[in-house]
Parts: sequence; C-alpha cells; structure tokens
Amino acid sequence: MGRYTGPVERLSRREGVELELKGLRHARGKSALTRRGAVPPGQHGAGRRRQESVYALQLREKQRAKRYYGVRERQFRRYVARATRFRGRTGELLLQLLELRLDNVVTRLGLAGTRAQARQFVSHGHVTVDGARVDIASYQVRPGQTIAIREGSPVAELAREASELLSSAPTWLRADPDRLAGTILHPPERDEIRVPVTEQLIVEFSSRV
Repeated sequence: MGRYTGPVERLSRREGVELELKGLRHARGKSALTRRGAVPPGQHGAGRRRQESVYALQLREKQRAKRYYGVRERQFRRYVARATRFRGRTGELLLQLLELRLDNVVTRLGLAGTRAQARQFVSHGHVTVDGARVDIASYQVRPGQTIAIREGSPVAELAREASELLSSAPTWLRADPDRLAGTILHPPERDEIRVPVTEQLIVEFSSRV
C-alpha cells in the first residue's frame, strides 16, 4: 500500500486522538477532531461500536504511531526490530528512535508546522545538520548536533511562521527561533515524549506477528 493522499484530519478522527496533521488548524483549535469530536469518519461513524479484541487494540495502537510519525509499514517494522536489539525497554527505545528522526526534530523545534511539511523541507535540501545539508527525513540526529533551516532558503518565512505557533520546545531540545535553529541536548526520556501512543501495546503486537 502506498502513501495516504486523502484528507489527513480524517485519520485523527479515525484514531480518536490528535495526530497533529494540520499544524495551523490544530494550533487555533479548529481541527476536525476538536470540532466534531472523536467520532470515526464515514456514514456509520457515530454508530454503536463493538468491543474491540486485544489484537484489535494492539493493531490500532501501531497504526496510530505510524500515522503520528508519518512512516510506512516496512519502515516501522525496521524501527521495531532495531529497538529490540538494544538493551532497555523496547517500547521506550522505539519512541526514542522515532523522535530522533530529522523530520520529527524539525517539527519539534517549531521549524515546520507538520511532519509532512518538515519532510518536504528536508527532502528539498532546506535543512542542515551541523552546517551540512541533509536530505534524508529518517536521518537519526544525535545529542550535540545543531539543526537549522539553510541560510537563504526560500522556506525560511514558512519556518518563521511555524516557529511563532510553537509554545515551547521539548526539554530535550534547545530551540533558537531567531536563527531558525535548534540543538539536541540529550536523547528524550519517556516523560519528555508527548505522543498519544501506548508503546507497550505495539511491542506486544509485534511479538505476535
């Protein structure tokens, strides 16, 4: 299955949580989830829901994480496999790997309104890491590295507008909105990761498929 190209706010309604897929509308409290509530889209969305099985809950959580971070199935499986190879809690390590993606860090720093916009900035060469242009959205950033919008980039104004919407950067990042840049202070701990996902359900799902 290829990339989803339909109405993105429909995904937030399907998952019942805000996936932050529309940055400006979400910041202004006008997202579809806010206006319509956590009602699944479609003709029968408001109908009576059946009680979901454990498997269905685990699958739903995996889908929610994929849609939140904007990664596809094969790529997500690689992240899970990589997290299982490290010592520690697999679920927390999985979220840490996803948080340290370059497109996610650009979004967390307020340099893009959404992860989709951040991916476009990165893939078109508008983002630098320690002064060097990086065009791979899945690039894993490391503590101490500085991420910035390339000087003279035509997306600088868009990045500045996005930075004005950011209330504050996560504590594991240091944002510099004046320079349209930011630095990774340390890998994020679980309590520093603001994401509507129960990672243990994803680990349980991955262990049974």
